[in-house]
Amino acid sequence: MTNVDQWTHAAPPQWTRGRLKNLIASASNGTWGTEPGKDGSGVHCIRAADFDRTKRHARTDQAPLRNIDASSLRHHELQPGDLVLEKSGGGEKQPVGMAVLFKGPGRAVCSNFCARISPAHYVDSRFLTYVFAAAYSQGLTQAAIKQTTGIQNLDTGAFLSASWAYPELDEQRRIADFLDAETARIDRLAEARRHQSSLLNERFEASVFSAVSGQDELSPRTESGPTWLGSVPRDWPVMPVAYQFEVLLGKMLNQESAHGPHLRQYLRNTNVQWDRIETDDLLLMNFPPEERKRYTVSPGDLLVCEGGEPGRAAIWHGQVEEIYYQKALHRVRARGYSSPRWLYYCLRAATSLNVFAVEGNATTISHLTGEQLRAHRFAFPQRNTQDRLVARLDASARTHEQLKRLLQEQLVRLTERRQALITAAVTGQFDVSTASGRNVTDGMPTA
Repeated sequence: MTNVDQWTHAAPPQWTRGRLKNLIASASNGTWGTEPGKDGSGVHCIRAADFDRTKRHARTDQAPLRNIDASSLRHHELQPGDLVLEKSGGGEKQPVGMAVLFKGPGRAVCSNFCARISPAHYVDSRFLTYVFAAAYSQGLTQAAIKQTTGIQNLDTGAFLSASWAYPELDEQRRIADFLDAETARIDRLAEARRHQSSLLNERFEASVFSAVSGQDELSPRTESGPTWLGSVPRDWPVMPVAYQFEVLLGKMLNQESAHGPHLRQYLRNTNVQWDRIETDDLLLMNFPPEERKRYTVSPGDLLVCEGGEPGRAAIWHGQVEEIYYQKALHRVRARGYSSPRWLYYCLRAATSLNVFAVEGNATTISHLTGEQLRAHRFAFPQRNTQDRLVARLDASARTHEQLKRLLQEQLVRLTERRQALITAAVTGQFDVSTASGRNVTDGMPTA
């Protein structure tokens, strides 16, 4: 017996036993229509991209305008209180089957990858939205997915045939009112945690910039030259990266290099994140013996992203004994004077100020070419000063990551409690009329 079956049987005796389809009046597929008129006229078409997946509402502000003929509009137009159910699309991390409530404003239809769900006259639309949220979190939609050619398709009939119990309309409204208030409270807590995380990031990035520009040093200052860097201590030479480091781009991946007798693991752009290199999904490329010295990554090398997020960097610490790197990365190797860790923080400061994105040479995706990276000028104080400031920044980074993890864990718990509260309320696990005045999320089971 599934959890949903258990809840159906365990629901209060006065609740009606049935199926999800008993809660709806109709379910009809959406439409995409045709191109809107040149005068900008048309009807908003709600797609899965227009779902507010936290508050379970359909947004119209970014929904595209489409031309829907009068006959089709009469059949497909969304009414306030209708639900929009995603029936085709989804992905591994976000399965198809989420439903959101349409409240307006304006005239709208849903796309042909969605379905319009109209609640029965004895069903509160907000309550039904919470029911669908509980069904989604408990896997009812996932159980009704048919996947072909990488696209998930929801078998709406099978999904709506799932067992469910529901109370009378007045009780539905009490449950919806209760959940509106409680989920809003949880959402405020979550937003506060996200704001705290943003402030933490800002504070850490400010500390990095302060260090690499020597703002806490007591010596006289002078203008550095680079506008973004501002003034630096007078005894800190400002020079191109190439004066202190060797910069080499990795090997081009093509059809020829993807095969061969000398396949070796290599690092890609996506493996290099800020201050960490992920090695759980390494791929293979052909590196014959004569190329290995050129493309080997050694412990202490700094790897810098050429595209994607230009300037994102991390130091290789030898997690894998033999490793090479792709053309989407620069290998930056110290010439013996400056610390790679110092350059890492310089790159982090410049990236946080969008220095590389602004200087990008492409219209859509900016790139940090080898020539640009070698020519970029940073302040390079004496090595003992670099090491002192790096040690301070490393300690600050550890504290920063610990606090971020704590905030992220709290966000995860809030999300779990929010969903558990919804599921418990719409399945009758507790009486919402007795929950007023106490923190009902304390001790709640996770969804």
